[in-house]
Amino acid sequence: MSYRVGIVGATGAVGQELIQLLLQREFPMESLRCFASRRSAGKSITVAGKPIEIEETRKTIFKSLDLAFFATGAELAQQLAPEAIQRGCVVIDNSSAYRQHKQVPLVIPEINAGAGYKHRGLLANPNCSIAVSLMGLYPLHKAFGLKRVICSTYQAVSGAGAEGLTELQDQVHAWAEGREEAEPQVFPHHNIAFNLIPHVDRFGKDGYTGEETKMLKEGRKILELPELKLSATCVRVPVFRAHSIAMNAEFEKPVDLRLARQAIEIFEGAELCDEPESCVYPTPLQFSERVRCGVGRLRKDSVFDNGLALFVSGDQLWKGAALNAVQIAESLDMAGKLTMPSRPLFVAPAKKAAAKKKTTAKKKVLAGKKAAARKKK
Repeated sequence: MSYRVGIVGATGAVGQELIQLLLQREFPMESLRCFASRRSAGKSITVAGKPIEIEETRKTIFKSLDLAFFATGAELAQQLAPEAIQRGCVVIDNSSAYRQHKQVPLVIPEINAGAGYKHRGLLANPNCSIAVSLMGLYPLHKAFGLKRVICSTYQAVSGAGAEGLTELQDQVHAWAEGREEAEPQVFPHHNIAFNLIPHVDRFGKDGYTGEETKMLKEGRKILELPELKLSATCVRVPVFRAHSIAMNAEFEKPVDLRLARQAIEIFEGAELCDEPESCVYPTPLQFSERVRCGVGRLRKDSVFDNGLALFVSGDQLWKGAALNAVQIAESLDMAGKLTMPSRPLFVAPAKKAAAKKKTTAKKKVLAGKKAAARKKK
């Protein structure tokens, strides 16, 4: 079976990777359409040597699609995903809009493909940092039972989109040419060139950023470990592509390094790179545009009982975004589940809230009428 596929946000960094990966992996497509904002509409991009015109994203486009990949922000996803589903189009959403919704499966196919088979028209792609982290943690969890994690991320500038790449390039060129650097626009208050910024997403009242909180909540949901403890410090680094994560994890069972390495070696989402005496360990350059994430620097943790320390690198534009989305579609296709289910379709939280508000207003009006009638009596 082949599908009529659309990419919403096709001109962005993730949208461009989606196009490339759908073609590289020969996903069965009857047609491929690319959508973006009104500003980009009418322009063309080259796909497989042929120009494809960018179309404006409208509610009506989903009538002629079987599958839509959303590579947009959360606000636009909340507006358009319900419209797509109502028109019979399955949505795989890369934003954070629906990741914590109970009716929306949050899927990494190597870990919980079966959760996606129960979809109601909408599936969520996880946060890039937790997706890469779990390529190292999940096989160890299966072997020893994950209990808690303390981690620090080293996040590439392309995680902030094409603008992040441009800002780093411009700052490096300005430094090399002895020019005055422009004020930072993409990253908060600090130059990213030759620097580290421990600030990814907004800070919450608890002192954690949104990115750090996503890692905890999404890790719990994907692994089905509601009591998992995870404390993250997320840091933006002057690397173009691929995130890295240093982790110290504690497990329920005693850990064995030989068994840990075996678990990673046989896991389809990871590649073991663990010969530090020969300088073999994962790096962002090595794992850019790679399907698997690299796992190395394995050693028994010196603080945690039953603990392991490890280092993971993986392409956040691939496994952390576009590749994982395509893999979700592939797993649904292979299982015969890439269709709109017959069960009642998902209703967006915004619509539920609006319906509840309307019902409450009606109740107030009715109560007022009853009160007025009682007064007359």
